[in-house]
Amino acid sequence: MTDKNRSPFFSLLALLLVAFLLYLYAERWLRALLLYLAGADWANRLVTEFPPAWYVASRFVAGETRADAIRVARRLNEKGITTTMAYLGESITDVAEANAARDEILSMLDDISHSGVRGHVSVKLSQLGLKIDRQLTLDNMRRILERAQAHDIFVRIDMEESELVEPTLELFHILRDEHGFSNTGVVIQSYLYRSEADVRRLIGEGVSVRLCKGAYNEPPEIAFSEKAATNENFVRLAKMLLSEQARANGAYAAIATHDDEMLAATMAYARAQDIAPDAFEFQMLHGVRRPTQEALAQQGYRVRVYIPYGTAWYPYFMRRLAERPANLWFFIVNFFRH
Repeated sequence: MTDKNRSPFFSLLALLLVAFLLYLYAERWLRALLLYLAGADWANRLVTEFPPAWYVASRFVAGETRADAIRVARRLNEKGITTTMAYLGESITDVAEANAARDEILSMLDDISHSGVRGHVSVKLSQLGLKIDRQLTLDNMRRILERAQAHDIFVRIDMEESELVEPTLELFHILRDEHGFSNTGVVIQSYLYRSEADVRRLIGEGVSVRLCKGAYNEPPEIAFSEKAATNENFVRLAKMLLSEQARANGAYAAIATHDDEMLAATMAYARAQDIAPDAFEFQMLHGVRRPTQEALAQQGYRVRVYIPYGTAWYPYFMRRLAERPANLWFFIVNFFRH
């Protein structure tokens, strides 16, 4: 790090220390601060130029190349765990960059097929042009889904901040209903008030849904502000996705959580409804609760791990800090070791 950048970096470090103190006394404000930093360009530049930051981020990011992601996927497959790979990047506002991301994802699909690893692909529509032009995004997704279809690979359309929820669902339905792509599904976030209605519609259509809590900073007018309310809604939506109606319609539930209470509630409901452990799946993140991932797989549950890779790791990394303050403490400790 240059002397020019050292002073603002120490300012950023001070903010992170404040964030940790906020966790001790006000976890909600900690999350808000870290999610603000996730979208701050000045913080992005400072952190990505600081080598210890990558040391911490590498707990959650497979590496910078497709080969790194394939290597991690192969290792997980050997333990009975399937994967979904994601090329990091979001909120792109340049057409050339959006097309470059599309080409990288097309190559990723080829590499997954040629390597023989068991893995899906996740994509963010803002990486493919959603903040530039709707038709550009649709064209890029059509090419991706056509290539995925040729390789018999499933593509999950990820969910982003609330302003992109409706455009994302609209494009998903165009791709599925008008263009006939059945090899795709979407993500629903339990902290949004609208999610129950979205889940009901998707169940009626027999869609594959990944359910997560949500990792963006949303206003209380549209999202639950308390963790307990988000968790309660998560369990409610998980039961809906595992319901007899959902299964009869062909909907598939991917329950994405690391929370012991959410895991226990899902497993208890599945047992009560006599749902086989391999009739749905748990999804977790690379580098988070690895022993739990392996234990669930050994118990016969389907487990899928999200494997991100690429150089645009900063926003993803900051959202992981927001989700788990222990990771923030690990980052601060490693600053003083370097």
